[in-house]
Amino acid sequence: MADVTGLKSIWQVLSTPNYRNYTIGNFASQMGMWVQRIAIAWLTWELTKSPVWLGLMAMADFMPNIFLAPLAGAIADRVDRLKAIRLYMFISAAISGAIAILIITDLINIETLLVLVLANGVTMSFNFPVRLSVIHTLVRKESLTTAISVNAIAFNIARIGGPALSGQMIVQLGIGFALGFTVLADLIFVFMLYLIKIANEDGAKKKQRPSTKVWNDIIEGFKYVRTHSGIGPLLVILAFYSIFGRPFIELFPAFADEIFDQGVNGLATLTSILGLGSIFGSLFLARRSGVIGLTRLLIFNVFLLSISVIGFGSTNLYAFALCCTFIGGIAIVMIGVIEQTLLQSAVDDAMRGRILSFYTLIARGCPSIGALAAGGFAELVGLQFSVISGAVLCIGLWIWAYLKRDQLANYLEK
Repeated sequence: MADVTGLKSIWQVLSTPNYRNYTIGNFASQMGMWVQRIAIAWLTWELTKSPVWLGLMAMADFMPNIFLAPLAGAIADRVDRLKAIRLYMFISAAISGAIAILIITDLINIETLLVLVLANGVTMSFNFPVRLSVIHTLVRKESLTTAISVNAIAFNIARIGGPALSGQMIVQLGIGFALGFTVLADLIFVFMLYLIKIANEDGAKKKQRPSTKVWNDIIEGFKYVRTHSGIGPLLVILAFYSIFGRPFIELFPAFADEIFDQGVNGLATLTSILGLGSIFGSLFLARRSGVIGLTRLLIFNVFLLSISVIGFGSTNLYAFALCCTFIGGIAIVMIGVIEQTLLQSAVDDAMRGRILSFYTLIARGCPSIGALAAGGFAELVGLQFSVISGAVLCIGLWIWAYLKRDQLANYLEK
């Protein structure tokens, strides 16, 4: 009965025209994003054969979030959200189109690619909080959880389908064509946004407040994290795992080519299997209600991720690596979802937006730091030892968190 009710809720939220149009466009954009990520990663590897450049490219994509997330969140509360998303997606499509043209005309080089990827990273840093904040205007309040769940499912389906599609496009038609698909996907999103009509009920919120107020709010948020006995450690866990455990994903191109000898299709398969594991983990968590026991489950998944990454880095067997990647995908999505759930449960309502923005900053920004560090270390000690070392450090994180599990649960599971 629970499953039937869940399907009915999904059908009801998708029957809302505004949300349905948004979801269609958003899914197309997510597919384009994953096609582009695979294409850029493979192009970087073809141009350099360097794990360091893979790390630098990932850093250029994600690092802007570290510096711009608080500012982007403040701007998102002061602009027309639909117009802002359309503008950001136009800019992103233009950047993808420029890369495609440079590839087709054989004028691309690694330095130019890095600059363009960085420009897109900056654009998406401003786009991401607006995309999150617009959803509540598209559905009724009681349907918000279902709407967010549908977005998560769409993201993970795109994570599976996008890389597979990208691999085939690259092999059959070339990297430039794959990036052309991303341009088309972004423009589809822009078109669907024009079909959305929402009342302008946020006019008062869009009035400019003094800039000092924004910075004071940000500082207050940092102080809150530092003094909260549950949220502070929770974000430490997220940051540590993001830097030392997760970056094996950014080294997939090097592993697919050098370790497993599978080429671009191997890269696409690894990324798709990671997405499949994420869907499995999401479905497992969807069956739970309440927050009791989530702290222990979070800590267990830190251990699960560590073991899966050690297995991934220790083998030359592609099939075994795929199994480890699937398990890693489960652990990664469960860590992310549980972190969000516990934060929502423990945070004071007045601090909710700022604390969740810190989550976004860490979840999207710290992997870029870890990718650069892992790539640089791989140049010195090799790919496999690099990712194994990070996973071993995460074992230390698991031990620390396990010893604090009851204390953390008392503060977080409210």
